[in-house]
Amino acid sequence: MVDDKGKYGEVVFKDVVTLVRIKDTHTVILKDCSLTVERGKLTVLIGPSGCGKTTVINLIAGYEVPYRGEVLMDGKPITGPNWERLVVFQEMALFPWLTCYENVVFSPTVRGSMTKEEMHSEARKLLELVGLKDFCEKYPMQLSGGMQRRAELARALINKPKIMLMDEPFRGLDAMTRELMQEYYLKLFEATKSTNLFVTSEIEEAIFLADKLMVMTNKPTKIKKVIDVDLPRPRDWKMATSGRYRELKAETLELLHEEAVKASAASGKADLDLSAGYQKLKETQK
Repeated sequence: MVDDKGKYGEVVFKDVVTLVRIKDTHTVILKDCSLTVERGKLTVLIGPSGCGKTTVINLIAGYEVPYRGEVLMDGKPITGPNWERLVVFQEMALFPWLTCYENVVFSPTVRGSMTKEEMHSEARKLLELVGLKDFCEKYPMQLSGGMQRRAELARALINKPKIMLMDEPFRGLDAMTRELMQEYYLKLFEATKSTNLFVTSEIEEAIFLADKLMVMTNKPTKIKKVIDVDLPRPRDWKMATSGRYRELKAETLELLHEEAVKASAASGKADLDLSAGYQKLKETQK
């Protein structure tokens, strides 16, 4: 077995506090937040809307720094952006003037990190893996939304990052395309076993993807519970009918509902979607 200890990273938060300033007021987003994104695992982060999921991504990417506490990768403080920690964002970020292939090879070309032959071989392999081998010469606007997402995955993976950071990358896609993207993403993960942190607001997506599922509290935010998702790999959507999947979904929904109730009490506004989902769960358990 190949030792991937140096190939992929592990991220640790130690009692992290972050603040956001609006005019003369400071709001605490994360408070004494501690977590571990384990090496070689697909960790999924889920929590109430606005709780700070993207803040966690930004801290690991190096776009933000904590007010207090430590954010470490492989024991070293994260001090700024780096190709070792790459983000796939919610919005499409391909260069519109470059072809699909040119987008994928852009970073290693600029960095000079591969020979031309290595870069071409790796790009072709990744594009085939994400189902885009016949679309290499197409421009982003000639691709569907799902194809653009797949091209972005290939563009990130060619850099061989130590951790992939996925900030709700399939948000806004239609249901069928979203399920297809989830399956492509899992195929890539299961082929590489790289370290991944995936942010989502969708319980079904979270359980389907995760090795570890971190449920966040409302603001000020910390990790409420870490759930081991012990569903077998490789995965497909047939397992959504299994008893274990339903147990994991019920546990996650219960935890999120507790936080929604607290948020509702504090703001006077209810999360109607979550409340409806929780009510439906209770009805099926009768």
